[in-house]
Amino acid sequence: MVSSVLCRCLASPPPDAAAAAAASSSASSPASVGDPCGGAVCGGPDHRLRLWSLFQTLDVNRDGGLCVNDLAVGLRRLGLHRTEGELRKIVQAGDKDLDGQLDFEEFVHYLQDHEKKLRLVFKSLDKKNDGRIDAQEIMQSLRDLGVKISEQQAEKILKSMDKNGTMTIDWNEWRDYHLLHPVENIPEIILYWKHSTIFDVGENLTVPDEFTVEERQTGMWWRHLVAGGGAGAVSRTCTAPLDRLKVLMQVHASRSNNMCIIGGFTQMIREGGARSLWRGNGINVLKIAPESAIKFMAYEQIKRLVGSDQETLRIHERLVAGSLAGAIAQSSIYPMEVLKTRMALRKTGQYSGMLDCARKILAKEGIAAFYKGYVPNMLGIIPYAGIDLAVYETLKNAWLQRYAVNSADPGVFVLLACGTMSSTCGQLASYPLALVRTRMQAQASIEGAPAVTMSSLFKQILRTEGAFGLYRGLAPNFMKVIPAVSISYVVYENLKITLGVQSR
Repeated sequence: MVSSVLCRCLASPPPDAAAAAAASSSASSPASVGDPCGGAVCGGPDHRLRLWSLFQTLDVNRDGGLCVNDLAVGLRRLGLHRTEGELRKIVQAGDKDLDGQLDFEEFVHYLQDHEKKLRLVFKSLDKKNDGRIDAQEIMQSLRDLGVKISEQQAEKILKSMDKNGTMTIDWNEWRDYHLLHPVENIPEIILYWKHSTIFDVGENLTVPDEFTVEERQTGMWWRHLVAGGGAGAVSRTCTAPLDRLKVLMQVHASRSNNMCIIGGFTQMIREGGARSLWRGNGINVLKIAPESAIKFMAYEQIKRLVGSDQETLRIHERLVAGSLAGAIAQSSIYPMEVLKTRMALRKTGQYSGMLDCARKILAKEGIAAFYKGYVPNMLGIIPYAGIDLAVYETLKNAWLQRYAVNSADPGVFVLLACGTMSSTCGQLASYPLALVRTRMQAQASIEGAPAVTMSSLFKQILRTEGAFGLYRGLAPNFMKVIPAVSISYVVYENLKITLGVQSR
């Protein structure tokens, strides 16, 4: 019943497919049933009649609409078993009038739209371009996404779809298996496991996320970036007091001045009131947009230079491209980083605003002051991005290997846990460089202070404070990770809805 609805040929859909389908709505000649091109793509003469027959079979309560219960019972009768969550996704994807069910026109539109996505997916998996997918191609596609599976596991995936025992999947087998199934393909891992776009912990040093072919073609990529930028702005604003405390402890805390968290907050409020807790946050939020845009554009250009012909880069290629893109973006906006540090450290009345701060630094210290700490900042990108990516990919692979059965969707808590752990590990690895960078940025603000180099500052800290001195301010930094990740995720998901990004 299900497979007979669809097209059995591999021809591309003609331009007038929709018109042909509409014209065939009244056709019911038995002779046309054997037409080799009577499916949703090609719009054969019996196309709508067959879809109507399937619709009636699934419409268990005969009310002219398919709800979740109808689909569950109807598909079970046809030998297809779907979870309630999967069926709810089908209804949500096709329900244009938001009445909680699919009428016949919505059902037809959903199948046609779903098949277009499946065809795009099939072509991306068909590396040999021979119209068939074998075990090696499945392994390669997953490897490109950073997921390693054995040949036996790939063959198990094949067997679940292979009807004729050839151990390859043609287009018809692929499409029939995924009909009325919300999972569109293996690359949905990209959709579910976005990392750098979603999570903002105040340091934009992560490797950029990949976007699927469909996201790039439909323009959804820029909406994801805008949603990520908005989420980052809210997240940074909510955790700004902890971020300012971290900067103060990095610069001023020592063995003789052992600043604690409560004492630090008390000191800030006593000096400048409650509003002083957010000093430096304005420039920290403003730099999100230019940094994200430059980083994304640089990443896409470097991907081409890397020369990979895959839809997505392999892990080591992503690390190289992401680190270079991060270095370019950081170089472009680095003066804003210095301004952020100076604004966070300023005393009440020292500067009237960001422009006044920039003007005074330029007049008093020259243009070179805007690049204090540049070298340790650049060096910090590699350990942060590398360890963050490695930990996230390891956790992702572990979850996919053990728990992913019908969907690559990890759920909110797994995603938050993986993002928090990978960000924490990345920050821990690069923290000494971040501390030295902050001290060098602040050093020029001390009148008459001698110029310091990165190596001399490292030696001074180790000599006077020991190894522990390289981790001053680590406690408030870690305290802000969980709320920052959680807030950015919630805001990101809500902004996606507002911007019209299709829900996963």
